[in-house]
Amino acid sequence: MAPSFLEKINTLIGANLHGIVDRALESRSVRVMDEYIRQAERNLDALEDSAATVGGTVKTLKRKYDELAASAEALDRDIDSLILNGREDLASAAQARLNTRQELAADYYEQWQEQERQYNMMLDMRAKLVARLTTIRQERERLIALIELTEARKVATRTIRSLDQLAHSGDTQITDLAERIRSNLDREDARLEMATANLGSRIDDAIGNAEVDRQLEERRKRLGIQQDEDEAAGRMSAGG
Repeated sequence: MAPSFLEKINTLIGANLHGIVDRALESRSVRVMDEYIRQAERNLDALEDSAATVGGTVKTLKRKYDELAASAEALDRDIDSLILNGREDLASAAQARLNTRQELAADYYEQWQEQERQYNMMLDMRAKLVARLTTIRQERERLIALIELTEARKVATRTIRSLDQLAHSGDTQITDLAERIRSNLDREDARLEMATANLGSRIDDAIGNAEVDRQLEERRKRLGIQQDEDEAAGRMSAGG
């Protein structure tokens, strides 16, 4: 995915919602909020399409890695058999093929992990953008009510340039509504900060766990544990 697209998504996610609302309040119009909503919706659709494509690539790369890893494991056992039977020439040729398959498997593994990291990042970006979009839609309706209320109460609108000023307007109803909008925006900003702080550790943990699982599986195979378990299961099935 082009960096410029991800940068645009991050710009929308990191947009100052307080600033957008204040500009709308100052202009006595929600047009600036509507423009943010249009851009967020358009880019959200594109992000979902891209995430689906990357998610499909993740599945494909994992499948190819699994196939190559299984093929390399089988070939590795064949090489042991050839050596035990004194077929050094065939064992040498098989070892060369094994080296190639292991290299390919390693390449697919790296690609799989990188694409999975990007996929998780895109899912996180989608969740953040949806949350911002939901908040701005909700506060748009409240801001319309606030603008109408200030006009009805004949508040000196020329001097009102922010929610902070309206929160100290002296009119209880106007103050309560302005404070509600301001508090909701603060809550959304806090959620975004927490989500951003946790993303890196979640992705690293997921990738780290996948690597540990792969290493343990290779160790089991090397120790013959998996083969012993499969043979035991086969004997139990035959006995049943």
